[in-house]
Amino acid sequence: MVQVRVSAAQFECVPGDVEANVGQIAELAREAREAGAVVAFGPELCLTGYELEMIATDRGLWAEPDDRRLDPLREVGIAVVVNGVTAGPGGEPQIVSTVFGPDGAVVTTYAKEHLYENEQEVFTAGSGGGRFWLDGVGYSLATCFDNHFPEVTARNAELGCQVHLASSLYGTAGGREERRTVHPAIAKASGMHVVLANHVGVAGPWTGCGGSAVWAPDGSVVAEADETGPQLLVADLEVRMSR
Repeated sequence: MVQVRVSAAQFECVPGDVEANVGQIAELAREAREAGAVVAFGPELCLTGYELEMIATDRGLWAEPDDRRLDPLREVGIAVVVNGVTAGPGGEPQIVSTVFGPDGAVVTTYAKEHLYENEQEVFTAGSGGGRFWLDGVGYSLATCFDNHFPEVTARNAELGCQVHLASSLYGTAGGREERRTVHPAIAKASGMHVVLANHVGVAGPWTGCGGSAVWAPDGSVVAEADETGPQLLVADLEVRMSR
């Protein structure tokens, strides 16, 4: 068994301002590095805010992994997982998590597989993937509604992942109870630690309810952020090396 320190960045996105949001993420990721964390990640569409109408009409909000606006994330010195919009295989927009390694190189990308309601009018779905390894520890990726489909997390657990990173948007209208139900169930079913990074404050048509949290494989709460504002949640996890 080894101990890994992970972090979830909870903040209010600036609508439609990639540079400003990169700045917030980079600042929180540097704080995570200084706290000894090996990975930091943020909520769904944290590069743009959850602004579907803006994204649908402004291709300037898309950010490919080599986009220079993302350079501050490459320079943090720990693994950073950031969720935004990139072009799919046919040039269509997808909701994508890009993973930068501690050296700034792209480790992997993951396109959200299960699109929620109006997202289907703007994006196309991905198809599989969603994992990476860092110092022998496997990390599983899923974006918000993906976490409601057990096969997404089950396949990553079967491939040796021990920590599941859920980039999400849960709002104040029903989201508080939903986040407390979905993620402990994932942990117990998969045997993975589950880490949630959630929005707080205005997020498109919703208000993010905060409450980013970490659950142990038995479903118990390891750490939990409050619901009132930006916060970096840091937690130590005991995991078995997979590689």
